Amino acid sequence: MSARIRLLRADTQVRLLRADTQVRLLRADTQVRPSYGWNMPWNLTSTHAGPGDLALLVGLRHKHFIFPLIPGGTFHTHRGILRHDDLIGKPWGSQVFSHQGSPFFLLQPSLADILTDLPRHTQIMYPKDIGFILTNLSVGPGQRVLEAGTGSGSMTVALAYLVGPSGRVVSYEIRPEFQKLARKNLERLGLEARVELKLGDIRDGFSETDMDAMFLDVANPWDYIPQVRAALKPGGFYCSLLPTFNQVEQLLVTLRREGFAFIEVCELLLRYYKPEPSRLRPTDRMVAHTGYLIFGRRIEPRQDERARDLLEEQGGESETEKPGADGGQI
Repeated sequence: MSARIRLLRADTQVRLLRADTQVRLLRADTQVRPSYGWNMPWNLTSTHAGPGDLALLVGLRHKHFIFPLIPGGTFHTHRGILRHDDLIGKPWGSQVFSHQGSPFFLLQPSLADILTDLPRHTQIMYPKDIGFILTNLSVGPGQRVLEAGTGSGSMTVALAYLVGPSGRVVSYEIRPEFQKLARKNLERLGLEARVELKLGDIRDGFSETDMDAMFLDVANPWDYIPQVRAALKPGGFYCSLLPTFNQVEQLLVTLRREGFAFIEVCELLLRYYKPEPSRLRPTDRMVAHTGYLIFGRRIEPRQDERARDLLEEQGGESETEKPGADGGQI
């Protein structure tokens, strides 16, 4: 009898392991499969959760989980198990409960939720910076955008989301392991068809020309500004993010020398407030300095004295670059 009990236990353990493995495989499989005819797994225009939709569960203490809804699937948390079939068909914003009775809100994940939840090898960019960059680069449907320094793909995902099915993102990365993770992140979200990932050293230049915008995320962008200029269309938008003053100074000199103007430098500080009407005040933490944003546009300057004041006003020429700035007569 003792032997039979041990065998039953062993058999039970095997069956449990198999069941658990099936759940893990299901999750892994659904993460890389586009959902049921949608271009992207998260459908922000629906009113109810549907099969294949990307769902966000928010529990106590702001614990949150993002996963695709698969008929017959289950989602395991430290606060209990939720059956996907119980979630599918519910209005977004519904309160749901695990088998232990723990409460959750069922929501559609925002782009910010997606970006902060991405698996990563590198430091990701914060949504506060990404949003400002995207608007200043004027990224929108149908555009062709160039990126260098793919990293884990957070900016790549945001760019692909905004250019839409008719747009195109080309992203260069020199490290194969980073590109591999970025590709997985794009596939997980069903965005891989909008992006061309290239492996190589941008010192050799870009094969693309007349691109609408460029985001250059490398430590020494001043070394690649001639290549950037050759890839951008006339009037095209440029941006880099750098952590230190010294880097910004070097980049500014190079941008002016290589025919860029409308140059701006800024940083964004994000402070949240406690949303309590009777005691509204800042939260204890804030997202402060994450980097300096440098923007510019490719221009076609002419050697015409009549345009000098305008060129200087728009950041295309500094005081030290003006004739006579060394103390001589202009």
